[in-house]
Amino acid sequence: MTKEEHEKLHSEGVPHSHGSHGHTHSHEHTKNVLNRLSRAIGHLQSVKQMVEDGRDCSEVLIQLAAVKSALNNTGKLILKDHIEHCIVDAVEQGDYQAIVDLEKAIDQFMK
Repeated sequence: MTKEEHEKLHSEGVPHSHGSHGHTHSHEHTKNVLNRLSRAIGHLQSVKQMVEDGRDCSEVLIQLAAVKSALNNTGKLILKDHIEHCIVDAVEQGDYQAIVDLEKAIDQFMK
């Protein structure tokens, strides 16, 4: 499956096999995550326009902080879904590698 096909399955909330832990991927927050990401993208584009327009650096920094906060909150929602669904399923199937993978993902997310 190509990356585009995989992302399309996620965007449509279609259950599918996923990674090393082989469970289906259908989360209750998928639509909410996609909406949040769309808003964050729009907000970031607005910040880019602020820079292009030569707006005050303080204003730009405040807006960047808002984008970072939106992304962090979206990440928390994804993490919640991942723990409630993926990790629970993986542990039930005896796939403890999923916990190692989660730890790596959290390390990267928290940087």
